[in-house]
Amino acid sequence: MTNDDVQAAFEAGIKLGALYHQWVGTPISPETAKSIETAIANAVALQPCVDSVSVTINTDMMEINSFSYSELAGKMFDVVIQTTVKDTTCIASLKYDGEYPLMEILEIK
Repeated sequence: MTNDDVQAAFEAGIKLGALYHQWVGTPISPETAKSIETAIANAVALQPCVDSVSVTINTDMMEINSFSYSELAGKMFDVVIQTTVKDTTCIASLKYDGEYPLMEILEIK
C-alpha cells in the first residue's frame, strides 16, 4: 500500500464520517428525501479529492412522528463515494448492514 492509497482511503473515510455526523437528525419526510439526497451529495462533492458521490435515503425506515416528519437516521443512508489522490482512486461506502451503518473501503485502484 502506498502513501497515495492511504491518503485516498483517508479522504473517503473522513468525508463519510463527516456526512454521517453532519446530517443525522435532519428533519425529513418521504416527500423531501430526494432533495436532501441531492443536497448531501452536492455538499460532499465540493470537498477536495472527491470525484463522485451518490446518496440514497431508505424512506422505508422512516418513523413519521405526529408532526408528519421523521429524523434522518444513520441506518437510512446508502452512500458511495469515490476519491482520488494523484493516481490512486478509492471507492468507499456507508450502508446499513442490518445491525449498524458501516463504512467500508470497496476498492483501491
